[in-house]
Amino acid sequence: MTSKTTVIHSDPEILGGTPVFVGTRVPAQTLFDYLEGGETLDEFLHQFPSVKREQALAALEIARDSLLADARPA
Repeated sequence: MTSKTTVIHSDPEILGGTPVFVGTRVPAQTLFDYLEGGETLDEFLHQFPSVKREQALAALEIARDSLLADARPA
């Protein structure tokens, strides 16, 4: 599992503490907004080239793991 701190961080000096991809000023929320709006991961990466594919995939993995950690078996 990828550590959240190697993918996303929050700093009061960067966008007022909004969680962003490490090394960028791209809010993590933007990835989810793109996907929710029907855009592809490739389209997101094209629009935000400072975000590496590995970072975006890791963010999705972290989100998935977070959801599944609270899930109960049927």
